[in-house]
Amino acid sequence: MRDKVIEQMEKRGVKLDDIAGIVYDMQSPYNEDLTLEECLHSTRMVIQKREVQHVIMTGLALDKLAEQGLIDEPLLSIIVSDEPLYGVDETLAMGIATIYGTIGITSFGYLDKVKPGIMAQLDNKEEGRTNTFLDDIVAGIAAAAAARIAHAREVGEIDDDIS
Repeated sequence: MRDKVIEQMEKRGVKLDDIAGIVYDMQSPYNEDLTLEECLHSTRMVIQKREVQHVIMTGLALDKLAEQGLIDEPLLSIIVSDEPLYGVDETLAMGIATIYGTIGITSFGYLDKVKPGIMAQLDNKEEGRTNTFLDDIVAGIAAAAAARIAHAREVGEIDDDIS
C-alpha cells in the first residue's frame, strides 16, 4: 500500500524528495551533520505507517472528488476554495503530525502558515486543481519526519528501528 500512496502523491505533483527538502530545512539548523538522505529516510518511515497511508488516501480522494464536482454543495465550494475557516483539512493532516508528539504539532502549524517548497505550489489554487487536503498532508508528513529526526537524534539513534 505504501508504494501505491507514493505513486498517488507523485501523480498529484509531490515527490518524497520535495518533502525531505522541507524536513532538511526545518532540522538542519539544529543538526549540522544532517543529510538530505537522512531526511528522505525519515519521510519514508513516516509514510510506512498504515495510519498515515489512510490519511493520505482519504485526503487525496477528497481532493479528486472535489475536482470532479462529485461532492454536494455547499461543501464542494468550501473545499475547492480552501475556505480559511474550514479546518477539516488541517485536522485530518494533524493526525500525521502528532505521531511524534508536540514537536510535530508545532512544526505542522509553522509549515501550514509559511507553506515552504512544494506546499506553496499546491496552495496556488491552479484552475481545475484542488489540493486543499494535499498541501496539509505534505505539512503533516514533513512535520512528523522532522519530529522523528529530533527525537532520534536526542537519544543518539536514527535507523529503521526507530519509528
